[in-house]
Amino acid sequence: MSDFPTFPAGFTFGAATASYQIEGAATEDGRGPSIWDTYAHTPGRTADGATGDVACDHYHRYPEDVELLRRLGVDSYRFSVAWPRVQPDGRGPVNPKGLDFYDRLVDALLEAGIAPAVTLYHWDLPQALEDHGGWRVRDTAERFADYTRIVVDHLGDRVGRWITLNEPFCSAFNGYAVGRHAPGAQEGTGALAAAHHLLLAHGLAVGELRAAGAREVGITLNLDHIRPASDSEADLGALRRAEVLHNLVWTEPILAGRYPEHERETWGAMLDGSFRRDGDLETISAPLDFLGINYYRPLLVADAPHQRQDPAARTAVDIRVREVPWEGVRHTTMGWPVVPDTFTELLLDLTARYPDLPPIHITENGSAEDDRVGADGQVHDTDRVGYLRDHLHALAAAVDAGVDVRGYYVWSLLDNFEWAFGYDRRFGIVRVDYDTLERTPKDSYAWYADLIAAHRERTAAEQ
Repeated sequence: MSDFPTFPAGFTFGAATASYQIEGAATEDGRGPSIWDTYAHTPGRTADGATGDVACDHYHRYPEDVELLRRLGVDSYRFSVAWPRVQPDGRGPVNPKGLDFYDRLVDALLEAGIAPAVTLYHWDLPQALEDHGGWRVRDTAERFADYTRIVVDHLGDRVGRWITLNEPFCSAFNGYAVGRHAPGAQEGTGALAAAHHLLLAHGLAVGELRAAGAREVGITLNLDHIRPASDSEADLGALRRAEVLHNLVWTEPILAGRYPEHERETWGAMLDGSFRRDGDLETISAPLDFLGINYYRPLLVADAPHQRQDPAARTAVDIRVREVPWEGVRHTTMGWPVVPDTFTELLLDLTARYPDLPPIHITENGSAEDDRVGADGQVHDTDRVGYLRDHLHALAAAVDAGVDVRGYYVWSLLDNFEWAFGYDRRFGIVRVDYDTLERTPKDSYAWYADLIAAHRERTAAEQ
């Protein structure tokens, strides 16, 4: 296998980050509190009580980070706008200083020859909206449409690519069902209502972006390749339910304008809430210019019959499914199995299920590794280089098989606040010393830069 996979001319390479994970400046220049500020400041919620108060201090150090991107050679940088920095209460007056920051960032990117790709929501819901029900209530979706209009009206003259939501699975189910993410709720119907209102928010935002003349509009989903632990009927049933939970609850409404076939088998009476309304599916399934996919690892699932004892007590993700360890492969420090060929399979399966699938951008892919600073002061992250190489080869195999993939964003540019894991997991291709905030490019940064340079040299020679 060649070290560098090959992609067609016009394929774009980028790097990605998220606002709460890197910006810091949590109380500066009028920014309001988000659900992640509240969650992280609640004792016992995050590793070592870590918060995003400072994070990577990107709010003040963005020129240095843009220079890292320029040296890396990326075509595009995917970042998210912090809703509470723009609208501190999630509604009402705009905070001009918040928009000013994104003005400066976008202008710096364009000056460096890098196309900005804006994610409107990467989990930092204004706390004031959560206090009024959060994603459980329809009003939050409507407020998101207002916020979208504010941001696109301000940045739309310079930003071409727009992503409405990042990983609504995590917002709805990690946030409202199992409580591992903000706001830390453990609910059944409430989590399903959150999932639906996130979908509705996406559809309403698409309408606002189209009205403003946005050139590329999409959403980012973290889709999983899922296999059953055996071919028993019980485990195949678990597979059906896991597919609904992880994938189909999003892809069916967005891409096909319908709810999943097996949703009643999966959710049961929890679907009986009044959060769905006539016309919602039409809004949610508005045509897209691209689909963003985040991919990290596959899942192996089995039936969990012991969880059937008290169906009334189930949360929205307690669907009689358990994850089974994936044996015989390397695992990252997140405990995730490294099985690159499942990346190819996921993309092929998705294309087969949805014949009218829009073009795909891989909006996140990367690995958390046990990075150590060597005696030479550098980080020789061999495992991460191997992960990126093998997954990019798997992606190239999907492209060769006919999947319309237009670009790839590595996760992440910087080591950062990794949600409930605090600063204990490092995904960056650039190391951040959390004491000094010094940035040090790792070997993976150099490898990725060389890949991008080789791609440009090869495709230029072919033209």
